[in-house]
Amino acid sequence: MTSSAKPSSESPSGESPSGESPSGGKPSSAEERDRTPIDEGLPPDAGRRLAELEDRPGHKGMFTSDLSVNEFLLIKEAGFHPLGFVMGSSIYHIGIQTRRWSQSQELAKLTEAMYNARELAMNRMDAEATELGADGVVGVRLDVNYYEWGSDTAEFIALGTAVKAEDNNSYRNKEGKPFTSDLSGQDFWTLMQTGHVPLGLVMGTCVYHIAHRGLGQTLRTTGQNVELPNFTQALYEARELAMTRMQDEANQLGASGIVGVRLEEKSHMWGDHTIEFLSLGTAVADASDGQHTIPQPRTIISLDG
Repeated sequence: MTSSAKPSSESPSGESPSGESPSGGKPSSAEERDRTPIDEGLPPDAGRRLAELEDRPGHKGMFTSDLSVNEFLLIKEAGFHPLGFVMGSSIYHIGIQTRRWSQSQELAKLTEAMYNARELAMNRMDAEATELGADGVVGVRLDVNYYEWGSDTAEFIALGTAVKAEDNNSYRNKEGKPFTSDLSGQDFWTLMQTGHVPLGLVMGTCVYHIAHRGLGQTLRTTGQNVELPNFTQALYEARELAMTRMQDEANQLGASGIVGVRLEEKSHMWGDHTIEFLSLGTAVADASDGQHTIPQPRTIISLDG
């Protein structure tokens, strides 16, 4: 995920969106690889846990994964193998922003907080994947949890399975980071059959206060079938802002499209007239230069009664 679509942020520079690593060559072996130090935001136990997953002299590594058996099979069929379950977390205090009872408006301070917290979690998940030498992270989930120590404090967590290509080519994005994707193992396999590759999980968010209706407005529409323009406009604008920011992130990665887009709406702890509109999807690029032939679907007849 890239933070380029965040309000008041700057656009990062990058190389070609071809899916190659910045150096343009193949990664070296685990023994020769210039290891990226564990991010200072990660606990020390993260380094020890990840080290147990890797092969080294005198130690046979293993992988962990939240993939189902079917997803594991299809990830292998797509030419990748899992390296380990990776995660990132950020417990974030969300500030207060005043709002007018009768005015619909974006709450920029809260929008920024939701962006920053998720970005911290995603960056730490990326750091764990980088430590394993991964090309990407599949099956990414973004969750928000609330605990008893405060209604204005939340944990933002990012989870997924780090994978590496078996053909030794680099599938990292133009920022030199492992790609991230919320596609299932089945959808990831299907995407790869089309000649496209994932670039990153992109998102846009907008925390919006929807104005209350006055007594006169309420009375005038009592018992009638009529559109409520103030509600329509507020929700429309908030979704458009979230979608636009998601598209801005995809543009920064050099994507040709976004698949698996979904729109989520949550009020969190703010009450029923303040809503976060979150747009999520996987940015993809055509790695085949239009030369890939998509396999024809096969007919499968179920033998079940």
